[in-house]
Amino acid sequence: MSMVSQPDGRPEEPPDTVTGAVTTRPGGPREAATGAEAAQAPEPDARHRLTSLQGLAALSLDAMASVAYGPESIVLVLAAAGGYGLGFTLPVTLAIAALLAVLVASYRQVIAAYPHGGGSYAVAQAHLGRRTALVAAASLILDYVLNVAVSVTAGVAALTSAFPALYEDRVWICLAVLVLITGINLRGIVDSAKAFIAPTAVFIGAILAMVVVGLLRDAPASTVTADGHASVLADNATTVGALLLLKAFASGCSALTGVEAVANAVPSFRAPAAKRAQRTEVALGALLGLMLVGLSVLIGRFHLQPVEGVTVLAQLADASLGHNWAFYVVQFATMVLLALAANTSFGGLPVLMGLLARDNFLPHVFGLKADRQVHRHGVLALAAVAAALLVFSGGDVNTLVPLFAIGVFVGFTICQVGMVRHWRLARSPGWRGKALLNGFGALLTGVSAVVVTATKFTEGAWLIVVALPLLVLAFEAVHRAYGRIGERLGLGRVPEPPRRAHSLVIVPVSHLSRLTCEALNAAVSLGDEVVAVTVTYGTPEDRPAAEALRRDWELWNPGVELLELPSATRSLGRPIADYVTDLTAQRPGTRITVLIPEAEPAHLWQRLLQNQRGAVLAHAIRRDTDAVICRLRFRLEAAVRV
Repeated sequence: MSMVSQPDGRPEEPPDTVTGAVTTRPGGPREAATGAEAAQAPEPDARHRLTSLQGLAALSLDAMASVAYGPESIVLVLAAAGGYGLGFTLPVTLAIAALLAVLVASYRQVIAAYPHGGGSYAVAQAHLGRRTALVAAASLILDYVLNVAVSVTAGVAALTSAFPALYEDRVWICLAVLVLITGINLRGIVDSAKAFIAPTAVFIGAILAMVVVGLLRDAPASTVTADGHASVLADNATTVGALLLLKAFASGCSALTGVEAVANAVPSFRAPAAKRAQRTEVALGALLGLMLVGLSVLIGRFHLQPVEGVTVLAQLADASLGHNWAFYVVQFATMVLLALAANTSFGGLPVLMGLLARDNFLPHVFGLKADRQVHRHGVLALAAVAAALLVFSGGDVNTLVPLFAIGVFVGFTICQVGMVRHWRLARSPGWRGKALLNGFGALLTGVSAVVVTATKFTEGAWLIVVALPLLVLAFEAVHRAYGRIGERLGLGRVPEPPRRAHSLVIVPVSHLSRLTCEALNAAVSLGDEVVAVTVTYGTPEDRPAAEALRRDWELWNPGVELLELPSATRSLGRPIADYVTDLTAQRPGTRITVLIPEAEPAHLWQRLLQNQRGAVLAHAIRRDTDAVICRLRFRLEAAVRV
């Protein structure tokens, strides 16, 4: 049998204006547009796509907000070695900054090589096989979902710390913040970027100002925040060994979460999408690295010691700016950005889910886009799972943190290994150096993934270890299901020529009205033969209605037979389904269509007044027969008031 190209079972999308345009010339075949033509062609829905600056606001909040807990994670680990251990804060941070530079350079190459997005999933799919690609996708999905829950709970925790009276309502506040972020993202990623540009700019400006002012001071301006709080430095300090430094490095790498989000969401940028995404990635890496290193320098400059109940960032703001309005600006900006950092997931995960849907690993509904280039179903699915996590954790950030950042390190490692193979196959100029850089990054992120998983395993990280393979198995199950559906539908094979069959249209009716007339008009236009059917009941109270319909039908005389189907019970759909089944057996060559007339109310609230008769009939016929179901909608116009 002849074969045709596979449609991949994915929703149709406009051609990518970055990778190539397609034009249709009158009287000629479709041809690839030249570079000049592609450059002049207007990009569809450009206003609903991101600029570089908007991309920084929409996709970098997770990474930016991590400066609030990244340096603190390092300090808390090194505190086990006492004051001497804290002296290694800057070297460990510099190592993380070096890894950040490696990741940014790598993801710039990923963006250029895979402009359709997907990040580590796309890289692994091209070079490491399907199963590895699914592991990368599963790890990214878990990380994105956890990022939403952790970010929202962290921001609300900062709020309840300032206003303790709100602590008991923290779950409801978390859900309210989640609803707000979800609502903004349903309007489009550009709208979310515009809404979050100001908080992002305030946070970056506040942190950089704090670093600059702190570097100009010889001593802390204030220590009010830490006064009266117990130090967490270990009394019996351990030695600073490789294991301690490795653990501090792995903990501090939590500041790198979100670096991959830009590469996952390249299609969300305006043309040239790849170049804009690369600029956003570099800007993100530069700002994040500058803030991390700057804060670590201040930690050593002010000989800061971690204390219970006060964050390291709060102590640094106090020491650099003093305990004044500037201190509260830093705290408020940090609180807002922590809560809004969830937006990174809303920008990256729906795009990734769309790619998985395209490849038949997720339901195709996740590949659909709304008018504003929104993967609406992906946004809603992310919000629903995040809401469940918030309720499960009781709004407590400490319950979720042990699960966080493991998935992203798995994705980092797979992406780096895949890029090594990419360079070996491409062998472009300088490929050896690039492959060495990616290989070194794979080693660092792989070690970090192992260390983070091992140190947090008993604290809840085992859930991620269990969830990761289960998610991969779910992907495979969906893929097999689509494979079976495609086989049944004959996808990829040329079907038989269409042939005409005798057509019989069945119209269920219960009374005479304009709706009945419109249904018969449509039926006689569609079929060679039309039969109207009505279900009758033998109870005394139902007989008058049946007799009235029979009498009115004879008076109307539409030229269509009215067949009465008696029912011993109050069932509506079963008698019609049984009639269709009998007809199918008696007339095997006839195409049977059931046309169900329904009134479409003028106002949405009026749907509550309907008896849902059409839905009941459609369900019964679909369940028990193979007949074609046609639901005719008759629109009721709103009354015009004079």
